[in-house]
Amino acid sequence: MNITKILDSSSQQRVVLVEGDHLIPLRMSDELTSLSDILAADRPIAAAGSLTREDPVAIDANTRWLPPIDHQEVWAAGVTYRRSQTARMEESEAAASCYDRVYQADRPELFFKATPSRVSGHGQPLRIRTDATWNVPEPEVTLVLSPQLRIVGLTIGNDMSSRDIEGENPLYLPQAKCYDQCAGLGPWIRLYDTLPPVDQITIALKIRRGDSVVFDQSTSAAEMARQFDDLVGWLGRDNTFAAGAFLMTGTGIVPTNDFTLHAGDIVDISIADIGTLSNPIVQNV
Repeated sequence: MNITKILDSSSQQRVVLVEGDHLIPLRMSDELTSLSDILAADRPIAAAGSLTREDPVAIDANTRWLPPIDHQEVWAAGVTYRRSQTARMEESEAAASCYDRVYQADRPELFFKATPSRVSGHGQPLRIRTDATWNVPEPEVTLVLSPQLRIVGLTIGNDMSSRDIEGENPLYLPQAKCYDQCAGLGPWIRLYDTLPPVDQITIALKIRRGDSVVFDQSTSAAEMARQFDDLVGWLGRDNTFAAGAFLMTGTGIVPTNDFTLHAGDIVDISIADIGTLSNPIVQNV
């Protein structure tokens, strides 16, 4: 079951199911008033299925997607793939041994990524910083967590990163990672009772610039050095999430060192069994 949020024809936020080429608006109840309520239910698929369905609406170019988030925090994990470890070591000679150690350590790298106001949905802009010159998208399988930190679904995440800022000093990581329009989520959440095997979760990144594809690469979640449950367990240590959370699980795709995003690029991230998250890139001038 795929579930997300849109703006309807009267600019009201609606929770909808996505079935093929149609959206099915849900009529919320006294007990289930928001997407967060559905995700927090003991059985989110059954909770969504209990709501009254309204008439289907065709998906077209006028569909106004919203990120499938209410009040949750967005967190992220780093250096969970060998490619990410290599890239981070290339960014900073001074921190190379640090990144090497965290790749092999019991404790993962976890960091706060975004508040909901900094998150963009499908078709909405993502930003490259004005004070950075080396910017990349990071395509990531993103865990959708209930307040009890159960994995209730998956979505697609784009963990935008300013590599030159982070490479200058690892302590600049929050500035390289957390700013306006720094995170993409969507286009919807795929709810699961049981997650698929990681070798069936493939991730592809395609970057379009004008009429050309300037980057095209794929990987698999099976290449991760850590398990989803392990990352969630560390996130929950001495930490509570009253509204639930989203956890980006790290990237296994990093463009070469001579690549940087340009304003006007289109970033497409596709994950098997979920869909494609597409975002235009902007930069203030």
